[in-house]
Amino acid sequence: MKRKLMDYTGMGRERLETILTDVGGVRVAVVGDVCLDCYWRADMRLSKLSRETPHFPLPVVEERTALGGGGNVIANIAALNPCNIAVVTVIGNDWRGDETANLLKNLNADISGVVRDNITTNAYIKPLRSGISDVVYEDPRLDFQSYEPLAAETEERIISNIKKTAAGADILCVCDQMEFGVITDKVRGCIIGLAKQGMTVVADSRDRIGLFTDMIIKPNETEAAAALGAKKTADTGDYAGLADELAEQTNGAVFMTIGENGSVYIDGGGAWRIYARKPEGPVDTCGAGDSSLAGFALALAAGAEPAEAAYIAGLCSGVTIRQIGTTGTATRGEIMDYFTLSGTSPA
Repeated sequence: MKRKLMDYTGMGRERLETILTDVGGVRVAVVGDVCLDCYWRADMRLSKLSRETPHFPLPVVEERTALGGGGNVIANIAALNPCNIAVVTVIGNDWRGDETANLLKNLNADISGVVRDNITTNAYIKPLRSGISDVVYEDPRLDFQSYEPLAAETEERIISNIKKTAAGADILCVCDQMEFGVITDKVRGCIIGLAKQGMTVVADSRDRIGLFTDMIIKPNETEAAAALGAKKTADTGDYAGLADELAEQTNGAVFMTIGENGSVYIDGGGAWRIYARKPEGPVDTCGAGDSSLAGFALALAAGAEPAEAAYIAGLCSGVTIRQIGTTGTATRGEIMDYFTLSGTSPA
């Protein structure tokens, strides 16, 4: 049954500062698909026609890497300085795996739960061309990922590491992105079991959000509609109906983001519509969901009420979408600046 949404329009500055300060005591665990983003910038002014083929090669003059997928959630978590970040994922015995591990270490993440195996490390290679003008052109992306399920032994190691890691955490974040990734049926069953035992779990999934029961799930409106079947659409504006039905289907709570329209949070205790300030100027929404997940989970673990945590998640996304051309993060200082800029009232 669809419940009437209560409006939540924001909090005072002192309350926001208190929650963000208390994040410093949070111990968070993250399990899921960590990816490596590689940017190769080619200066086409240096290109010369190949002697062997009728092509102009891409002379790469700059290479940079960053964490993507669940790794970007971890980067956003790290930007808010919790007490501890423990990671459970699987990476390959290749150079991309080495680089992924180093980037996680640079965030001071505990990677003792990371499993290394003879798989292909998830990576997105993004070739960028520049030339005489200021225009930067991005070639088709090169994707590296596994195309077959994890070995049973690897799956068991992941489950063992999840149980160990969760025992020392205040909250568990799940990032399910790849078709043949970390979150197998058996791994999902382990996570559901932890949630049923009282562990606070927040799960985000690109294609399988409806399978995560008995926890808090974080779909956007399109993912929520897809989880409810083809008869449901996300363009009717019936956000409360979508979230309410999904909460009933999964026997849990739903934190559903709806872009510039804010978010909806529904659990057994009530239903809230959380407003967000509509952004001004150019935006880049890449990674906005990752920053939202990080902000929501950390605020909740720091003692925020769910609607408060959803509001803080919106502030985090508001910061990152204004960082053009990069998958950004939101620090405490940036959140406070954006809070001051945007105000606390709905758009």
